[in-house]
Amino acid sequence: MAGALHATGLVKTFGRVRAVDGIDLDIPEGGVLGLLGPNGAGKTTVVRLLTTLLRPDAGTAVVAGHDVVRDPDAVRLSIGLSGQFAAVDDRLTGRENLRMTGALYGLRSRAARRRADELLDRFGLTDAADRRSGTYSGGMRRRLDLACALVAQPPVLFLDEPSVGLDPTSRLLLWDAVEDLVREGTTVLLTTQYLEEADRLAHYLAVVDHGRVIARGTSHDLKAWAGGGRIELIVSWPEQLDAAAWLVARLVGRPPDVDRARSTVSAPADGGVRLLAQVVAALEHEGVEISDIGLRRPTLDEVFLALTGDGPRSDGRVVVGAGGPSEKEW
Repeated sequence: MAGALHATGLVKTFGRVRAVDGIDLDIPEGGVLGLLGPNGAGKTTVVRLLTTLLRPDAGTAVVAGHDVVRDPDAVRLSIGLSGQFAAVDDRLTGRENLRMTGALYGLRSRAARRRADELLDRFGLTDAADRRSGTYSGGMRRRLDLACALVAQPPVLFLDEPSVGLDPTSRLLLWDAVEDLVREGTTVLLTTQYLEEADRLAHYLAVVDHGRVIARGTSHDLKAWAGGGRIELIVSWPEQLDAAAWLVARLVGRPPDVDRARSTVSAPADGGVRLLAQVVAALEHEGVEISDIGLRRPTLDEVFLALTGDGPRSDGRVVVGAGGPSEKEW
């Protein structure tokens, strides 16, 4: 498929360091794969291998129908790359950066001008189009960098920590732009340190540590592996804390966690919303007043810490989703 990406057994070493250690990836056309992992896990090296900036020591990779080793030029013409740092020329205006990128891709002058105007409008940069990009804010530079990556309308887009250093407003604008591209059929590989970003944008996730994929699955899969939902409540009156804990223990079937300083009670909620309703009814029946109650699922941050907080898995096993995703999962 023109916009798909497939990699098997990718390996890359630097001296004695095995930065990428047998990674398999599979993204169907129009899919978004979020590649997560701590600093030094190998995420950026994977991106550099798939974008032909590095040559793998072992393994194979096909991007947009082209082998990254045998046909790197065709790969480069089929991809867009927005790296960790905006790769724009500060001395050129936004419009000039885009036109120059178009010329490098072989677009004729008129086509490059037209494409530049389209992208300036799309990314909200028309008013600043003729200002030197060195005067742009961080968010504007990042949007310009993404626009440059899209000049040739590539079927596959690589985003390596695209929102690093952006304020919340700029980050949301960037996310909106990526979602628009995906709706149009662009395939995306995203690396990020922002778990909220991965939760929103990625259809499927792979967690990398020490060059290996140690977990993969949908966001729901990974959160379920981390322990499912929890009931959390805040008691209005501290003297009712023990009564609330007793009621929760009776319904949940195990002692809850009690934080006396915060007047909170929390416990695993395998019964989901039905169990939450039972807890609310029991508290009301016994006259225990609460100021807040809810059913909370683990966040991706908690999943990430659970997977990587104790170091790499010594056996390299995949703890969630041993195989690649099925078409239904995407």
